[in-house]
Amino acid sequence: MTARILRRPPRTTAPRTRPRLSLTGSLFVGYVLLLAAALVAVGSLWVFHLDRHTDRQYTERVLSVARAVAVMPAVVEGVQSRDPAAALDPTADRIASATDVEYLVIASPQGIRYTHPDKDRIGEMVSTPPGPAARGEEWTGVETGTQGRTVRAKVPVFSGGGSVNGGDARGEVVAYVSLGILSSDAATEARAAVPAVLGTVVVVLGLGVIGAWSLSRQVRTKTHGLEPADITALLESREALLHAVREGVLAVDAQGRLVFANPPARAMLGLPDGAEGRTLDELGASERVRDIVSGADRGRDLLLLSGDRILVANRRTVRIRGEETGAVVTFRDRTELDRLTGELDGARTVTRGLRAQTHEFANRMHTLAGLLDLGAHEEARAYLADLSAAHTRTSTGIAEHVADSAVAALVIAKSAQAAEIGVDLRISPMTEVPALDRGLRADALLVLGNLVDNALDAVAGGGRGWVELMVRLHRAGADGPPHDLLEIRVTDSGHGVADGIAEEIFRLGFTTKASRDAGGRGLGLALVKQVCEGRGGSVEMEAPDGEEGAVFTAYLPAAERASAGAPEGTGAAGEDR
Repeated sequence: MTARILRRPPRTTAPRTRPRLSLTGSLFVGYVLLLAAALVAVGSLWVFHLDRHTDRQYTERVLSVARAVAVMPAVVEGVQSRDPAAALDPTADRIASATDVEYLVIASPQGIRYTHPDKDRIGEMVSTPPGPAARGEEWTGVETGTQGRTVRAKVPVFSGGGSVNGGDARGEVVAYVSLGILSSDAATEARAAVPAVLGTVVVVLGLGVIGAWSLSRQVRTKTHGLEPADITALLESREALLHAVREGVLAVDAQGRLVFANPPARAMLGLPDGAEGRTLDELGASERVRDIVSGADRGRDLLLLSGDRILVANRRTVRIRGEETGAVVTFRDRTELDRLTGELDGARTVTRGLRAQTHEFANRMHTLAGLLDLGAHEEARAYLADLSAAHTRTSTGIAEHVADSAVAALVIAKSAQAAEIGVDLRISPMTEVPALDRGLRADALLVLGNLVDNALDAVAGGGRGWVELMVRLHRAGADGPPHDLLEIRVTDSGHGVADGIAEEIFRLGFTTKASRDAGGRGLGLALVKQVCEGRGGSVEMEAPDGEEGAVFTAYLPAAERASAGAPEGTGAAGEDR
């Protein structure tokens, strides 16, 4: 047996990652560095400006002293005496001592010194050429001489006195005055101000550090301690979530400006690109949309018609720290659901009609059985004949005018429903319905069912009322419409619609039915209007007199128009009576 030695793999330590500086830390360091750089630049410019100012000050000082010396009578007479050095040197020493200058030299135009702080250099040539002073011009600048680097001025002395600066110079140049101060003295004076500059910079930098720390703390509070990566991830997640949901999401701020609208909301409400930052009024939204978004129409699951869509809207107010900052509105598209509900209502209508027929059939069978039990055979035979004739007339009348089986079935069911509630449903002799295509049939059933139900509700319970139905397909032709057009007209003998609400009958949510039915009301005529306008047709109501009932007429083009969306303004379309 051989034994295997299992060796444990060497333990590897994960590389330690350096902790990244937080957002507030980065901002703090950035603010401090930026402030420090700015203060260094400002301090340097301050010192440079102070140095230049000191140089100008010293230059003006030596120039003014040199001008004063050049026009002194003792100097003018001394340079023209037999021994200029003996006459001028004591005077120059007194002036230099009184003005605290480094040196005062009086020399001939050729550069021979008459005075000098170092007596051994009297009578020698000057270390720097006279320059413009020998030609009768003043000069200032910095030169290096026997006393070192100095800020100096050279001013000519005229035989008749006067100066160039005063404009009263007389005679020829007989000498010039050279007066200077060591530049190191000027630099020393400039450097004396450096500690004050540095102290000011340090104080301002300290205040800036405190301000940067306070600002970084405020930023941390505003961002709830989130780092840039967290904020980016949160933003990306928000965008992905809001763009992934099928429901429309729309957000507005406290001023009613659009902040966000995901693609479903744009499609549902017909909002253009770049709508953010604009109000719903500027975007041309319907009054119904504005009422829901602004909160003027409060409630849950509010119905909204937008184009060919049936939307359900819910609004939530956004509050931050107890202050209202806007609102978020969600929209759900229930168009298909309502269409399926309409088809289900049609099926229920047929079921109710069949149940009514069954109930009526059972009553008639009981009547017939009673006649037979009583031995009234002739009466039973006549009763059967009448029933057969009535049924045949109803079925034959509908079959003669309505060739479409689905429409015929709905009319028969509505006839039975009308008979059950004591209403006479009449079929107009002008009714003529051929077999319809699937799309037109579905819309016709929805319109027909809602209009007939509306009329039956209007006349029910008011005595023996009646409803007349006319459905006719108008063929396109020279004398007819430009395309096949299905006309559905429902006339009732009910109480009619008052003139004051005739224009309101198609407004969303409007109903004249009892409050006990209000939960399921307010959408019938809205759907009719939506379907008609979605196909490029229309629906209208005639109310000539309250005692004459009402007439609803719907027009459905056989060919649905290319753009099924209704024009602007249909978003708040009507409701049933």
